[in-house]
Amino acid sequence: MNTEERREVKKKLRREVLARRAALTEPERERGNLLITERILGHQWYYLSDTILGFVSYGSEICTTEILENALQDGKRVYVPKVEGQEMRFYRIQSLAELKEGYKGIQEPEGNTESYEYAPEEAANCLLLMPGSVFDPLGNRMGYGGGFYDRYLADREALRLRSIAVGFRCQQVESVPVEETDVKPYQVILV
Repeated sequence: MNTEERREVKKKLRREVLARRAALTEPERERGNLLITERILGHQWYYLSDTILGFVSYGSEICTTEILENALQDGKRVYVPKVEGQEMRFYRIQSLAELKEGYKGIQEPEGNTESYEYAPEEAANCLLLMPGSVFDPLGNRMGYGGGFYDRYLADREALRLRSIAVGFRCQQVESVPVEETDVKPYQVILV
């Protein structure tokens, strides 16, 4: 399969799985949001981390609001992504109220606060949460086609070792077509 064919397969797969996710009922969605919050807040990496690199859920994504609010209440340093051109940077927030509509309508920080600076020796104190559109049982993940997390984690291996991709169980397929540039999260938790 050449690159162009693989891209088409990925686009079709992404469309199918996102339609499935969008079709979840409100009770299914609420149950998933509750379970993912429980799983992350109870995860040892959460306890051991003083820094959380989260993401602000958008559209039909699993909701991260409770996780981010708990991390702020627990006194952790919380950073969320902002897309700047082809890159993504994480900026510190003190409250979700600071966020403004940004890239593709996603809530983002303004980008005028402290940005997260990667240091391999401090990555063990971090937890990186990442969204995704499609996952498989081997832990492969497809994003939304922008490659932001793949580029961000490409040269940050110590942080990748503290990464958890989260989503709904309906987002799992038998196999995700993988490309050389794809960076696999260390863990995937689907509820």
